[in-house]
Amino acid sequence: MMDRITFLKNSALAVAAVPLLSFMKKPDKIPTPMKKLCTACGTQFPEDYNEKLCAICNEERQYIPVTGQTWTTHEQLLTNHTTQIVQLNEHLYEIVITPRFAIGQRAFLVVSKNGNILWDCIPLLDQHVIDFINEKGGVQAIAISHPHYYSNMNDWAEQFKCPIYIHKKDELYINEKGSRIKLWEGNEMPLWDDIKIVNIGGHFAGSSILLHKNMSEKGTMLSGDTMYLSPNLKHFAIMYSYPNRMPLPISEIKRIKKRLEDLEFDAVYGFYSYQNLTKNVKQILNSSIEKYLS
Repeated sequence: MMDRITFLKNSALAVAAVPLLSFMKKPDKIPTPMKKLCTACGTQFPEDYNEKLCAICNEERQYIPVTGQTWTTHEQLLTNHTTQIVQLNEHLYEIVITPRFAIGQRAFLVVSKNGNILWDCIPLLDQHVIDFINEKGGVQAIAISHPHYYSNMNDWAEQFKCPIYIHKKDELYINEKGSRIKLWEGNEMPLWDDIKIVNIGGHFAGSSILLHKNMSEKGTMLSGDTMYLSPNLKHFAIMYSYPNRMPLPISEIKRIKKRLEDLEFDAVYGFYSYQNLTKNVKQILNSSIEKYLS
């Protein structure tokens, strides 16, 4: 039987070993800082972004909600939202978030012989859309119409190993300058298969459209919200700020009118799902501009 002295000695050694065992234990995983997503516009910011307000919303073309700034993360968005994909024609698919989140815009997958193009981004990149795009041949390039649709574009580019084309005039609004971002300059940037990005300006200096010559008889325009098609599909608005109802100067409308004169298209797909128009587009756009100028 163990005597009292031996018992106390062994107990002391056991107690002394506890701190050592605790020290040797593998430490808990340190949480990785998460990138913040603005719930009003869907823009993702880097981990070290410490401002209280979203830089995209805290500007007169967008807005901070009267209820205040709120944030989420992509990880959280994955738990209660999903992507929905709808085929619009032989070469075009819309990608939206359901239920609606932030601005509620759609992205487009343009399927083309020499490489697919993702036009604009949405802030949710889930396995559903990844698998679908890979089945269609991946993405050769991402092209963005303007800063409100930057979303989490760097995540998309890394997922599909492709460049992101953004007009240099909007460089100031890039909050996370990923290695795949390629700035372009000038009036047009040809891609392939008679597809090109065209700088129009107006809403933002770098606001651009995507023109696909062979998607319809005279060409199809993916407009972002460079032009805003009305719910009755009978009028286009071209504004400095759509949510804040701030018009462009007459001089800028005249410049845009001239810019559009030489562009051929007879179909348009805007940033909301109802904004699909496949006839008389150029006539309706010209008529709308004349109403502005009259």
